[in-house]
Amino acid sequence: MAIKVLVVDDSSFFRRRVSEIINADPRLEVIDVAVNGKEAVEKAKLLKPDVITMDIEMPVMDGISAVREIMKACPTPTLMFSSLTHDGAKATLDALDAGALDFLPKKFEDIARNRDEAVSLLQKRIAEIARKKLFMRRPSVATQTTISAARPTVRATASAVAPAKSAPVAPIAQRFKATGKKYQLTAIGTSTGGPVALQKILTAIPANYPHPIILVQHMPATFTAAFAARLNNLCKIQVKEAEDGDVLKPGCAYLAPGGLQMMIDGRPGASRLKILDGGERMNYKPCVDVTFGSAAKVYGDKVLSMILTGMGADGREGCRMLKAAGATIWSQDEQSCVVYGMPQAIDKAGLSSESLPLERVAERILIEVGLK
Repeated sequence: MAIKVLVVDDSSFFRRRVSEIINADPRLEVIDVAVNGKEAVEKAKLLKPDVITMDIEMPVMDGISAVREIMKACPTPTLMFSSLTHDGAKATLDALDAGALDFLPKKFEDIARNRDEAVSLLQKRIAEIARKKLFMRRPSVATQTTISAARPTVRATASAVAPAKSAPVAPIAQRFKATGKKYQLTAIGTSTGGPVALQKILTAIPANYPHPIILVQHMPATFTAAFAARLNNLCKIQVKEAEDGDVLKPGCAYLAPGGLQMMIDGRPGASRLKILDGGERMNYKPCVDVTFGSAAKVYGDKVLSMILTGMGADGREGCRMLKAAGATIWSQDEQSCVVYGMPQAIDKAGLSSESLPLERVAERILIEVGLK
């Protein structure tokens, strides 16, 4: 059965263009279109699509407001289309906070080297996020972006997700124990679904976090500065978009800038960031493999690393280097991922020592580094 898609945009040209791309994939079918947010909410309730593609700026009701209403009434995986501007970045992050799962730029040429690649990417994104519909239909933490304490969140998740007569939820409520390893760096890599995941984790990290945190999120160049600023306003630790020459300091998180590569140079306790050209042949800019590989060379076994939700397999080879150096590697579990691709790649390769639900990643980190 084809994945049913509702296309929402006030531009008839863009609705037609997106619909043609979607219908060209036998897995997908556009079941209707909407010209504004209000109409989108009404049709989402009536037609119950598997996925919605949503513009942000529309008359009557904007896309962000529409997403909020849809998530209250009939939670549906939603892909936002955004302009690659600073204001567009802020609006897209607001849409993700409202419950949207992913975003793409409206100018397809900004995300691909040619039309065929752009078409394929859009089709794959829709097919991937459609898999989350089952989880979004339940009153689950997956549709919430409000950050709360780890333990209450876990209890709420257990009671909401488990069937009424189901068996025990002990695995979710398990008590974590520190391994006793000592760390000098935390490294996190992610892609699709990453902005909300990173926000959940980083807002729970205290200001006295004992070492630097490096973040690699697949994101356009115009978005990373806005995302870093947003996190910095929400978090107790300092969060900044990484700059060439930054000295890594405890209690500070450094977000790799979009369109470029971030590497670590120096030695533990006296290391700096190198921001380099993205490279024409690189599929990802920034690339988790590049950053994690450099972390392995500088910090060896003193790295606490994790791969969160994301499409593809970026991070697998970087984690392989970290594993060889004796570092610790965790992955986000399948159910809490928007897309399980990146964590699945390291799980299948046998590189991850623990698979964690997003709601408990921060708790696990704090226990591991001795802050809980």
